Amino acid sequence: MSVAAEVFAREGTGATLKTVAAEAGVGIGTLYRHFPTRESLVDAVYRVETQRLCDAAPHLLEQMPPVEALREWCLRFLDYMATKHGMADVLHTVLNTNEGLRLDTRVRLYRALRLLLAAGQSDGRLRPDLDPADVSLALGGLALILDGREDAREAGSRLFALLLQGLAHP
Repeated sequence: MSVAAEVFAREGTGATLKTVAAEAGVGIGTLYRHFPTRESLVDAVYRVETQRLCDAAPHLLEQMPPVEALREWCLRFLDYMATKHGMADVLHTVLNTNEGLRLDTRVRLYRALRLLLAAGQSDGRLRPDLDPADVSLALGGLALILDGREDAREAGSRLFALLLQGLAHP
């Protein structure tokens, strides 16, 4: 899955299943046996990447202070959005045919973000009135601005630093 996610993020909608198979070190037939359609591969990648991002929140909090964990998670969120963009056309179809998946993803992302924000609020470094939905919208806006930029990770880090100033407790 991680190879497919990298290919989708790097090549966007032009990514071919042949490229995914080659970079994963498997034949195209093997890929098609596991994922008979592009939609099934995109669905699987989307689910795995969402789970990976959501699972990262508590692990980051174990490894670093809350604001640094939030920063790292948000940079990973921007990477996640880049992967989603690379699958955009097919993912749109997948999510439109599975409203439950779309809603479940939103709930899980908000839960992870809420955990990170609450930790930062508990240690007094983040404002007490933060809403995960608002922060999520801001991150989504950053992802749109950074879409397709070669320096997206670096620019995302700088832009998130500006956003973090607004999230910080005065």
